[in-house]
Amino acid sequence: MLRLKNKKVLITAAAQGIGRASAELFHQQGAQVIATDVNMPLLKTTQVAEHHYLDVTDLDNIHQLQAQIGNVDILFNCAGVVQNGGIMDCSEDDWAACLALNVTSVYRLCQAFIPGMLAQKTGSIINMASVASSITGVGNRFSYGASKAAVIGMTKAMAAEFVANNIRVNAICPGTIESPSLEQRMAANGDYEASRKAFVQRQPMGRLGQPIEVAQLALYLASDESSFTTGQVHVVDGGWTI
Repeated sequence: MLRLKNKKVLITAAAQGIGRASAELFHQQGAQVIATDVNMPLLKTTQVAEHHYLDVTDLDNIHQLQAQIGNVDILFNCAGVVQNGGIMDCSEDDWAACLALNVTSVYRLCQAFIPGMLAQKTGSIINMASVASSITGVGNRFSYGASKAAVIGMTKAMAAEFVANNIRVNAICPGTIESPSLEQRMAANGDYEASRKAFVQRQPMGRLGQPIEVAQLALYLASDESSFTTGQVHVVDGGWTI
């Protein structure tokens, strides 16, 4: 049985990592997947129905996309950035950039697509948060942790607001996931092998998570199987926060 048959899905940051794994899995499960990203050459290699350029920090771009594609059944806000540094390292520009991508984009996309869900009297919104600082304290992640905690707050507020309208809103908090973004951060540390070893050692399972393992959770939250689940924070972190 196709778990997302006849469902129309919008996914941000779908060119790689968790977004790509989710887009392709959703497509395999019968959804009409509208995959978006700023990296169009890479996005076009994703095996889904539609590819659209979307800069989630550009309000006009969001409104243009909404007008172009119309209503969706499922919105997966997957775009985000991991910003290193503590509070004393965080400049005003760093703070603004992190919140623009990790927080404001979620607010804007939800505000753009919730009216269509209200008209359809159904919808599922999935927001990407993180265990880092929003669930457990992590050093050197000040702005990132603050932004992901804000995503959790928005998720719960929207879930409460629309619970009577058959619109569900949930958040996913991954641990350390093996992705192009993580690879870049490990390489940027100067000692790739030492950085990778440190990331693996903090995972009680002794390995990094895979994008498909997060995508499988997103599939559940997108599908009607989770029809009685809303306002929840779903942790998939290999036991990091036990």
